[in-house]
Amino acid sequence: MDLSSIKMVVTDMDGTLLNANHEVSSRFFELFKKMKQRGIQFVAASGRQYSSMVSKLDSIKDDMIFISENGAYVKRQEEVLLTTPIKTENINDILKLMKNVKDAHPVLCSRNNAYVGGSSNKFINLLKEYYSEFEIVENQSDITDEVLKVAIYHFESSEQFIYPVVKHLEDSLKVKVSGANWVDVSHQNAHKGFALEKVMKEYSIASNEVLIFGDYNNDIEMLRLSDYSFAMANAHSNVKEVAKFETANNNEFGVEVILEKLFN
Repeated sequence: MDLSSIKMVVTDMDGTLLNANHEVSSRFFELFKKMKQRGIQFVAASGRQYSSMVSKLDSIKDDMIFISENGAYVKRQEEVLLTTPIKTENINDILKLMKNVKDAHPVLCSRNNAYVGGSSNKFINLLKEYYSEFEIVENQSDITDEVLKVAIYHFESSEQFIYPVVKHLEDSLKVKVSGANWVDVSHQNAHKGFALEKVMKEYSIASNEVLIFGDYNNDIEMLRLSDYSFAMANAHSNVKEVAKFETANNNEFGVEVILEKLFN
């Protein structure tokens, strides 16, 4: 595997760059310095809120690109490169469906905020890890802010209890099981692959010049853009089928191990 042509590194966050404690390693930040010295562009691509991503990568935020909300919002420093909102009628349809699902917790995600119902303190406490900015509202249908994504959480299993209820929306929307407990519903073009393809075109990056890491179904489209796509050892089986290579899990520095090979 010859990585000498790599000009861009792209990684998912939860389950990939972040360990089980939702931390970025000091080892990664040391490797980032080497990337910067070599002129390699770094991109973080996540289902997370933009501000939540920044909180994890604050020390390098001015030297990288953020693909947040599964590709619905892309930002470089103070420049917004892409925004892809979901239609209001689609939001209302999703909220109606979720009323019939026990223990479903929908989150309406905008550029700078998120809107949740306040029925579960347990969920609100968990939400703080993924959303540094959110507001508890009485009726989510009353939100007038531009919504980029509807993220739906289930404490037991998103794939078992949420996905079957929204699967039929795939004809008109992007529906992704983005984690063991999350399903994301957004505009058809609001996905990491669409967003990353735009970024790659702007930087004139070819498929053999980008290194991509991921672990869940919302990473699949972007993994297909690279000749050097890596599934984490802890990745969903769908991701392992698509990725060309595999690395160690997120608790064993799977991303860092490959980046060290890049510099060696």
